[in-house]
Amino acid sequence: MAVRHLGPPLLLLAVGGALLVWRRPARPGLVWAALGTNLGAAALPYLWIGLQLLTDRAEQTVYGLVMTLVQPGVATVAWLLLLAAAVARRPDGSGRDGRDVSADKGGKAKRAPENIG
Repeated sequence: MAVRHLGPPLLLLAVGGALLVWRRPARPGLVWAALGTNLGAAALPYLWIGLQLLTDRAEQTVYGLVMTLVQPGVATVAWLLLLAAAVARRPDGSGRDGRDVSADKGGKAKRAPENIG
């Protein structure tokens, strides 16, 4: 059961980490945070059961309800972090494709000329 719940996030962490090393995104910290948060969301039920057993609170149903709401919230945060990393610009101001995006005097964004030909 644990392999079924933790296996996909662990595989995603391994493949995502390899992709981060191979193709560096604009905000790699956000992607690492998303991968770690996703793994944390998958491990949360096991951590929750362990905490309940240590504190002898396993029989109270209100704690189960809280856990039912917390785990999807943590998974949603992971997806939002990944979305933020996908739309983020590089810290140096260049776009996703590496070309310079700067504003001219009129406030409009202009791109560096491309080599067409």
